[in-house]
Amino acid sequence: MSKLFARFLKDESGATAIEYGLIAALIAIGIIAAAGTLGTEISETFGKVSDEMEKAQNPAE
Repeated sequence: MSKLFARFLKDESGATAIEYGLIAALIAIGIIAAAGTLGTEISETFGKVSDEMEKAQNPAE
């Protein structure tokens, strides 16, 4: 029984999988944050372009 417990303590394959999982989660959080910021900026840019196109089509207003 003690050999089984000692072998369990030395086994680091699960720890490696957890580390890779944590790294993947951090990368995913970074991508989500960047996509949210980029999406907002793109939306604002298209809004400005749309406003300018409306002004160009209706210069009298």
